[in-house]
Amino acid sequence: MVRRLRGAGTEVVIYNRTRDRADALAASTGATVVSTAREAAAAAPVVLVSLADDAALEAAYAGPDGIVAGLAAGTVVADTSTVDPRTVLQLGPDVTARGASLLDTPVSGSIQLVESGELTVLAGGPADDLDRARAVLEILSKRIIHVGPLGAGATMKLAVNAIIHGLNQALSESLVLAERAGVERAAAYEVFASSAVAAPFVLYKRAAFEHPDSAPVAFSLDLVAKDLDLILGLAARTGAPMPQAEVNRRTVAEAVEAGYGPADLSALARRLRER
Repeated sequence: MVRRLRGAGTEVVIYNRTRDRADALAASTGATVVSTAREAAAAAPVVLVSLADDAALEAAYAGPDGIVAGLAAGTVVADTSTVDPRTVLQLGPDVTARGASLLDTPVSGSIQLVESGELTVLAGGPADDLDRARAVLEILSKRIIHVGPLGAGATMKLAVNAIIHGLNQALSESLVLAERAGVERAAAYEVFASSAVAAPFVLYKRAAFEHPDSAPVAFSLDLVAKDLDLILGLAARTGAPMPQAEVNRRTVAEAVEAGYGPADLSALARRLRER
């Protein structure tokens, strides 16, 4: 996101919990690094947040050096984290008490789509607040969909990821099936990429599935497990039956227990080959 914003000429002030990562990024992009989330939040009219889970999000907003402490009246916080919708709703009053506004704006798309500015933003919150953040979000995205009030963006992100993780499971199983039946991996994937199942996920994960030993970690199986826990939690609260997600969660749990947690989600196929 920082590289894309800087490439568009946007001034960016960054904070990261691991300082050396922020320093390296700043050195290559010309962004400015600060030492606290508070300083970063105080530096701009639009604050983008992207963190791994609910605990990280709550910690980043709270305390004297947190995001909330740095907010000025009129600032818009656009949070792209994939978290429980309840967490977003709990943070809302803290943000508005500062005269600022909170949007939940998780995104759909890969690292490649971030770099090319082709993400889809799933936005929850007041429309006028979204309009004030739109100029920044449009640099990162090809489409911004306003899906409802605060919390609706987080809800839709879980719904989208339920499909993504289902695709990952089905793609992994089918690739291993074709291989065990004697079809070369590359030929099998060429069929997937040219058929009715050729969703964007299937296309942009091709290299990772065809060359698993060199695949970079774009989205870890640990995070898949976290997502599926959130998805099934939301399903339980709303009474939505999700039998496929339940199966996916068990399969991912087995892969994580086997040591694949830090690996890219495409490593699910590697785990299935071992079984």
